Amino acid sequence: MNDIRRTILWVIFGFSIVLLWDKWQVHNGKQATFFPTPPTSSQVVASNTPPASASPSSVPTATGTSAAAGMAAVPGQAAPAPKPRERLEVSTDVFRLAFDSEGGTLIHAELLQHADMADRTRNFVLFDESPQRVYVAQTGLIGGDFATHKTPMVAVPGPRTLQEGENELRIRFESPNLGGLQLVKTWTLKRGAYDIAVTHEVRNSGTTPLSPQLYLQLVRDGNKPPGESSFYSTFTGPAIFTQDKKYQKVEFEDIAKNQAEHAKESSDGYVAMVQHYFASAWLLPEGARREMFMRKVDTNLYSVGMITALGSIAPGASKTLEAQLFAGPQIEKTLEALTPGLELVKDYGWLTILAKPLYWLLDQLHRLLGNWGWAIVGLVLLLKIAFYWLNAKAYASMAKMKAINPRIMEMRERLKDSPQQMQQEMMRIYREEKVNPMGGCFPIMIQIPVFIALYWVLLSSVEMRNAPWIGWIHDLSTPDPLFILPLLMTLSSLLQTALNPAPPDPIQAKMMWIMPLVFSVMFFFFPAGLVLYWLTNNVLSIAQQWLINTRMGVPPQFNLPKFK
Repeated sequence: MNDIRRTILWVIFGFSIVLLWDKWQVHNGKQATFFPTPPTSSQVVASNTPPASASPSSVPTATGTSAAAGMAAVPGQAAPAPKPRERLEVSTDVFRLAFDSEGGTLIHAELLQHADMADRTRNFVLFDESPQRVYVAQTGLIGGDFATHKTPMVAVPGPRTLQEGENELRIRFESPNLGGLQLVKTWTLKRGAYDIAVTHEVRNSGTTPLSPQLYLQLVRDGNKPPGESSFYSTFTGPAIFTQDKKYQKVEFEDIAKNQAEHAKESSDGYVAMVQHYFASAWLLPEGARREMFMRKVDTNLYSVGMITALGSIAPGASKTLEAQLFAGPQIEKTLEALTPGLELVKDYGWLTILAKPLYWLLDQLHRLLGNWGWAIVGLVLLLKIAFYWLNAKAYASMAKMKAINPRIMEMRERLKDSPQQMQQEMMRIYREEKVNPMGGCFPIMIQIPVFIALYWVLLSSVEMRNAPWIGWIHDLSTPDPLFILPLLMTLSSLLQTALNPAPPDPIQAKMMWIMPLVFSVMFFFFPAGLVLYWLTNNVLSIAQQWLINTRMGVPPQFNLPKFK
């Protein structure tokens, strides 16, 4: 039964690895392991005339058009000459941004405190509009021939850099009078903040009441972010949160197939675009009724957004609505402070209930130790202490199995031609020695969700990015450059195997040695922080197993492989 228990665990482990491998390929911009399909390129096709209907499908689809697009004459007046299109460069202590005067759209966001993964001499770029990438934040009006994100706007002169001693920088865009309305859009950047206030003032210069709707959307291509690893799975795509439906993330391919399922209307929540370590999100004031949408804009181009009604605006009157755009790293405290549920863009999956307290404990250890690497070691140590008695029972069961293993081996050799009698004799030995062959399995199975949750905490935490540990480890989010940790991880796995009793079955005995070697290969491509976590766990497990075996009078023995 002991060899059956091991077989079950190896099958579960092996099957999980196969599934993870295939998901790694799909989620990290690679083709699926089986039946890959050719990738599509990101192309943007302009639509010069926004539809007049007020629905998600009426939001203009293009990310860039000619400067004259969206211009319309006020009845009884000549059409104004289009203004030259401008690109405005803006900088704060955390951002270097670029705005397009066409629509007053944010088309480039460089995070000055985060290095690019592929080239650490450059800053990380979140938003971008280039031949290689499309990822922008847009807003505009629908419900009439009003200003959209394709309407040429005028940038009001003013400072473009946040100066020392100042805490705010305002960038203001004004649209022409379209359909009787003028849209004034003001972006307010704050020192040290990744959330941007975006004020929309809508002025009615016509002679009749008008009821426009405001849309806010994030548009990006469906490609994985450059520099992402193929050896671990992270989500890239849109997400919607409401208090009723909670957090809902949607794959790009589901949007393309019109199979996206998400909340459609709410008076709370947000829309977001999520990727590994970073996210962007549009936020509206609590209580404002909003309609959420996701759609495929064009070939490999997708949008997620919200539409909210501004109500009736009388002639000569105006209405103002302030939204927020978050664009930055997934730091839980920052996200929690902005709006309820925003911290969920840091996706722990179904183990969130375990992962969040583990992250909190990891953060506290980092405050105490001042180093994320040592915080990982400390957290694994605390978990091993917490599960000490469970592990003790598992290792005690293994020690008993190891003690009677010679009798089992002798019996199997003696009765190898009588399988039924062999099984009966084995069960008799177990009863006499009061050994439960499955006794070591249950305590280990209880701990698996906790350690999987810790895996996702380390994988998802942007704090690991560019965080050094010791010596040659300068970034816990990337593989060990000298492969020292993976080699130690492999040796510790083999040592664990050697300390366990060898299965009587020769095939299972070989598998016990082959499987650790096969799985250890992947650790050469895993982030150093994850390898450090597994290595620490292995070392502490070996120490505990050695101690328990010694206390039970079962001297530790190294069962070396026999591949004859």
